[in-house]
Amino acid sequence: MPHTMTPDGIGIAYQVRGEGAAPLLLMAGQSNNHHWWDSVRDDFHGDRSTMTFDYRGTGVSDKPDMPSTELFALDAIAVLDALGVERADVYGTSMGGRVAQQLAARHPDRVRALVLGCTSPGGPHAVERTNDVRRSLAQTQPGAARQALLELMYTPAWLAANPGPYRTLGDPGMPAHARRRHLVASNEHDAWQLLPGIGAPTLVVHGTDDLLNPAANAPLLADRIPGARLHLVPGARHAHFEENRAVASPLVLDFLTTVPLP
Repeated sequence: MPHTMTPDGIGIAYQVRGEGAAPLLLMAGQSNNHHWWDSVRDDFHGDRSTMTFDYRGTGVSDKPDMPSTELFALDAIAVLDALGVERADVYGTSMGGRVAQQLAARHPDRVRALVLGCTSPGGPHAVERTNDVRRSLAQTQPGAARQALLELMYTPAWLAANPGPYRTLGDPGMPAHARRRHLVASNEHDAWQLLPGIGAPTLVVHGTDDLLNPAANAPLLADRIPGARLHLVPGARHAHFEENRAVASPLVLDFLTTVPLP
């Protein structure tokens, strides 16, 4: 698997699929590697290629004790540089949406169009998950926290029809220090002051029944980013991009198609 080196000396693994000329960078959720996108990645192929990478701390990338959403954005820049991509469409979900905010705000020349899925601006302006949700994810009984996360990601009907494997529950190969640092990176994200400076055309997508990252964050982002569009997926939970792919993937592709080429 190809790697590139970041300016601070971290090896980042990246993956390219598809043959299309229009590049789309896909960024995964917290403590996940590129396999987050496995079930839906082909939806975007045809007239475009997709790029993913393993965040520092995940997959076969290096695992230093030093991540943040701003550093993850620099890792994305290193991947774009390695592939010779000057500007890409960027689609980030969950923590990947937080990284995408940093990328679009701090490196506007590298982002043609932006899609933010099931994510949050972070900081004091964000709507946090409830204490009940936090307690469900902190259960110590074997399998209880995993089941709670599954039910926050997907509806019961979808889980009954799709027994797995599930690619959105975290990278099982992550060392403990990397998992802790990913949590800190996501929790410390605060892009509120950066959002008005995002110039890329932006689509915000969120499931109405998302309790892991409450749906109330979606209008906050859409109102804060100039000209952003908002689409709520009725009845969808956190992994709307997978369970509701029949809606979400065409929605993203249609939006990207409407953005004029430079």
